[in-house]
Amino acid sequence: MNAVPAARRPPLRIVLADDERMVRTALRVILEAEPDLEVVGEAASGAEAVPLVRSLAPDVVLMDVRMPEIDGIRATEQIVAGMAEPPRIVVVTTFENDAYVYEALRAGASGFLLKRADPDELIGAVRLVARGDCLLFPAAVRSLAASYAPGVPGPAAPWVARLTEREVDVLRLMATGLSNHEMSERLGVGPQTVKTHVAAVLSKTGSRDRTQAVIAAYEGGFMKKS
Repeated sequence: MNAVPAARRPPLRIVLADDERMVRTALRVILEAEPDLEVVGEAASGAEAVPLVRSLAPDVVLMDVRMPEIDGIRATEQIVAGMAEPPRIVVVTTFENDAYVYEALRAGASGFLLKRADPDELIGAVRLVARGDCLLFPAAVRSLAASYAPGVPGPAAPWVARLTEREVDVLRLMATGLSNHEMSERLGVGPQTVKTHVAAVLSKTGSRDRTQAVIAAYEGGFMKKS
């Protein structure tokens, strides 16, 4: 089957969650100026965002961190836990706080964006996470996890024992921030083989993407904190 030309693909469906109406309006104006982006819903709190996202099933959610009733991190956690195929969530805030970044990613967000980001960064972030990528490189997540992941006393998580020898190698390299191509060269195997191993690692760690896998590696006792 031939790929659908970009111009004929349906636009990416986006939900905005922010307690400031002016912020939501500004985001809507920026996003809907792009033909491939469509804002399908808005929420003024985390409590509103959770049922709205579940009912609309958008592709991407832009989620403010600080909102009344339920904050963006808890709302992200509830959305990811309560949907079979949750949307990609980008947490947006005015605060450049590493602890917020880690908690958002740990809750299931695919990235983190500051409100002072320019329109091109915002639009690029939405498109990036929609295709399954993350806004933070695994190497950056590794640094955050080493600082904020809780210590794990005793035995490692059960999934660690289910990794094959090659999957162990792949997860360790993922945690250092290597791309599939770089892992292919390091391990001396083809790119498709690496892709297969990465998919197996994501499945066994219960991760949606590479960022979640790196977090699981630290919190599951696979990687030791420095």
